[in-house]
Amino acid sequence: MKIKVEKKSYEDVLKLAPATAPKPKKQSIAIRTLLKLASGPDLKKTNFTYTTENMHKLGKKEPCLYLMNHSAFIDLEIASSILYPRPFQIICTLDGFVGKEWLMRHLGCIPTRKFVTDLNLVKSMNYALKQLKTSVLMYPEASYSFDGTATPLPESLAKCIKVLKVPVVMIRTEGAFLRDPLYNGLRLRKTTVSAKMSYELSPTDIADMSVTAISEKLNSLFTFDNFRLQQESHTKITEDFRAEGLDRVLYKCPHCLSEGKMQGHGIRISCNGCGTTYILDEEGSLKLESPEDTATGAPAEPKAAAATAPAFTHIPDWYAWERECVRNELENGTYKIDTAVDIRVLRDLKAIYEVGEGRLTHTENGFTLTGCDGALNYHQSPLASYSLYSDYFWYELGDMISIGDDQMLYYCFPKDGFKNVAKARLAAEELYKLKKDEKKQRGYANAAKSGQESREGSLRGRL
Repeated sequence: MKIKVEKKSYEDVLKLAPATAPKPKKQSIAIRTLLKLASGPDLKKTNFTYTTENMHKLGKKEPCLYLMNHSAFIDLEIASSILYPRPFQIICTLDGFVGKEWLMRHLGCIPTRKFVTDLNLVKSMNYALKQLKTSVLMYPEASYSFDGTATPLPESLAKCIKVLKVPVVMIRTEGAFLRDPLYNGLRLRKTTVSAKMSYELSPTDIADMSVTAISEKLNSLFTFDNFRLQQESHTKITEDFRAEGLDRVLYKCPHCLSEGKMQGHGIRISCNGCGTTYILDEEGSLKLESPEDTATGAPAEPKAAAATAPAFTHIPDWYAWERECVRNELENGTYKIDTAVDIRVLRDLKAIYEVGEGRLTHTENGFTLTGCDGALNYHQSPLASYSLYSDYFWYELGDMISIGDDQMLYYCFPKDGFKNVAKARLAAEELYKLKKDEKKQRGYANAAKSGQESREGSLRGRL
């Protein structure tokens, strides 16, 4: 899928009116039928099946909030098929509207800016549920998983559910990630896909539960590991390109600790620094390459490392280790990303505007983007968002890091062989946690100080 791109100066883009969000438009039965029919071929190729649990609790025309894990584009095709003929609105990233606003509105989409505070989103959802009497489909993870495990949920989701006061239904897919992992460059693999739709929270449950209890419930629903499921079910991915692009996720070598030197090729991922080579087997596990593997047709270079045991055999474990490394860098003050970027921006919904080159830095103080011959100087605080919109091969333009606010979104495409958009996301998430903890501790300290001063003032008053 591509997106409309136009060249324009940054100064001219600033003169454009920012995109607005009109009231949602209810899907027609014709649109619902079209979506279902269009979804058929892909679902047939994957031998798609689904099950339901406790769905009798949902009234035939009762609107609800559908929450769905997000792995690939087929997620929407699954929803369009299993929800038919019920009408539903779709929470969709704002860039999805670029160049096709009329179509997206009629499809029932509600736009939002990923990982940017959106005060109108809950209003739009409430309007759809209460006025249009239609359900709302949300992918609360907001971004595709990099490593096949769940991405963080927004802290505000439980509060939103308390405000909406409608049933919550979970749609959980299996196989969608294995068919089309984000790192693999939009190359589909042959595997089966399934889903389970379950009624999870009634309005009464929501009223009786605390925000914390609802959050715990949601986190349990969004706990999964696609590679582990593949291994346990002995699902085989036989394509000979299954490790291509895996270096986007596993960007740091656990043997020599170098970054940006990993390379995914065929069924292998190698470090060009120390020569370590791993094979991604058909059931999703990693193993060190052996002489026997090389003899069966592996490329001569890079050669296998001298390591006698793998550092990791499970991709999510490797990725979790990278997260720990990033957190350590943040805590000891050595973390920094500083890279040249091509800059595209979203201001209105007519196009993504190519405004020039610049430099993106990320430190413990947040993101800073400069460029466009000095016209652009944008800073984003670490507490601006709990995660980061970073993506691989975004609209077939390249790997991307997005920052911004409700007036402008900046899409930064790193140059010079930079491979660490995954590291940027990990750092943004860990930095948010650290800064939030610091803020909480300051709050405790200030409260204690205020209490002490109050007690001392009361004592002086009595004396």
